[in-house]
Amino acid sequence: MSLPSDRSPAGDLSTSLNREVAGQQLSVLMVTSEAVPFAKTGGLADVSSSLATALGRLGHEVTLVTPRYRVTGSIGTPIARSSLSLGGRSYDVGFVERTLGARTRAVLVECDELFDRDGLYGLAGSDYADNATRFALLARAALELVARGEVCPSVVHAHDWQAGLVPVYARTLYARHPRFEPLVTVFTIHNIAYQGLFSPDVLPGLDLGLDVYTVDGLEFWRQVSFLKAGINFSDLVTTVSERYAREILTQEFGFGFEGIMRARRHHLRGILNGIDVEQWNPERDRCLPKPFSARDLEGKQASKRKLLEEFGLPVSEASLQTPVIGMISRLVYQKGFDLIEQAIDRLPELGAVFVVLGTGESQYEAMWQAAAAKYPQAIRVRIGYDEALSHVIEAGADMFLMPSRYEPCGLNQMYSMRYGTVPIVRSTGGLDDAVEGYDERTGRGTGFKFKDYTSVSMLAALRDALRVFKDADRWREMQLAGMKHDHSWAVSASAYVREYIRLIQRRRQELIGDS
Repeated sequence: MSLPSDRSPAGDLSTSLNREVAGQQLSVLMVTSEAVPFAKTGGLADVSSSLATALGRLGHEVTLVTPRYRVTGSIGTPIARSSLSLGGRSYDVGFVERTLGARTRAVLVECDELFDRDGLYGLAGSDYADNATRFALLARAALELVARGEVCPSVVHAHDWQAGLVPVYARTLYARHPRFEPLVTVFTIHNIAYQGLFSPDVLPGLDLGLDVYTVDGLEFWRQVSFLKAGINFSDLVTTVSERYAREILTQEFGFGFEGIMRARRHHLRGILNGIDVEQWNPERDRCLPKPFSARDLEGKQASKRKLLEEFGLPVSEASLQTPVIGMISRLVYQKGFDLIEQAIDRLPELGAVFVVLGTGESQYEAMWQAAAAKYPQAIRVRIGYDEALSHVIEAGADMFLMPSRYEPCGLNQMYSMRYGTVPIVRSTGGLDDAVEGYDERTGRGTGFKFKDYTSVSMLAALRDALRVFKDADRWREMQLAGMKHDHSWAVSASAYVREYIRLIQRRRQELIGDS
């Protein structure tokens, strides 16, 4: 691919940027390693596609770039095909377009040699050895769309370590390209524990020199970190909740990156993720036996009945009055299952029924299965994942437990509130931001929170919730308060737009000053 060498006058650039900012109609290029409906391993896929479509609904033009994996299948319309050079090697790369929503399109990067595989990042618990090359090519391909004039963004927004080289390439390989001069770059950390670490030997194969292998660049304890690349080379770093933005400055939550984040703290923002309020809407949810809303909660009882039936529990007037506590989660250490393990024999004493859906580490799968066998009237478990059942749990449960050790954002607490299910959460990350803790004096709150990461604190929060549950009027007030809270992506997307505009205005002033 050849790169145009024409150069626009600074005056034209500033006029263009002034017009775009004034009308608040932006063009955003978003780069992510996974997105719904093309490929998904976790929340990144939901967030990237939901943010893109929410920006489109606000009136902005969005192009989301993501790989076409084997699981993606043949989707979309081919728009270009070319040879892309990376590290002295030539790769056959295709670009396939598909509409995602109003003013929002996806461009899938085809490269069978790198992406046509069974797993997205690896197989059988092991990462692919060439992941550095695979996601470097994703970054280069996305920026080539800009260089070719296929998209003319004012903002390039990269997500997580897999897209960490996007701002690096924008400031190195493409630095002198006229289309990149007015661009601003944003990098979002979804979970700082995943850092994209590789041997420095990969650098030549990525078209990067040792000049970027520095403490202020990509070097992290004698390794190359794609996450650090994104953090250090972007104009703005965001993460997925305000609380998490503060937490990653600390040793407890920084996973070794706390010093790096403190150095960039003046370029760091926390923006709480939203949820898809169309997909998660109790008034129109096809997974539920009967719709309900904040105006009429009657249908919630029908979902509770169905939930009991799904888990093989007796359905009677007594069981329908018994509080049900739901959990939908990856069964991993991060999610607080060591606390559950310490308290597992105390749970049946609480007078509630626990229903659990999830899959993960064998230790915690076995723990729940053994508990369900030992206490079948109080604990029921489904190992695996079932999208329809997850909706029934959110709607039919009375409470939802999330005792996470850390949680950058979390979505289930917001799903729960939308369905009149009161969350019980640890005060960390997005759980703390999204849930207003119950105040005994005022009766206000949307859920229950505990601060100390101990099973004692978790059990105390559960008991508090179960006590208030007995007061039907107060409980209904909590349900309605949560259901009326706006956790839509429109709120989150508007916050991103404000940050985009602030960056564009600053970049505009820099260009005018340089002219």
